[in-house]
Amino acid sequence: MSELPEIGGRKPIPIDVEAGKSYWWCACGRSKAQPFCDGSHKGTPFQPQEWKPEKSEQAFFCACKRSSHQPLCDGSHKTLP
Repeated sequence: MSELPEIGGRKPIPIDVEAGKSYWWCACGRSKAQPFCDGSHKGTPFQPQEWKPEKSEQAFFCACKRSSHQPLCDGSHKTLP
């Protein structure tokens, strides 16, 4: 059985992103700097995920850590208990 990450929030986090810039998304859910990594994953099986947008725009990052389109939100937070 695989370990699930902690829920970092229950709604997506809008961020204005720059094309080609690296963004390190928190995959463990423990970061206090959601949606980005602050090193809180140490000691867990999770690692931050690098994401580089193709264009500058507002992106909606997943905070619940259940999206099938990580690091971006796919609406999975709506199904949380």
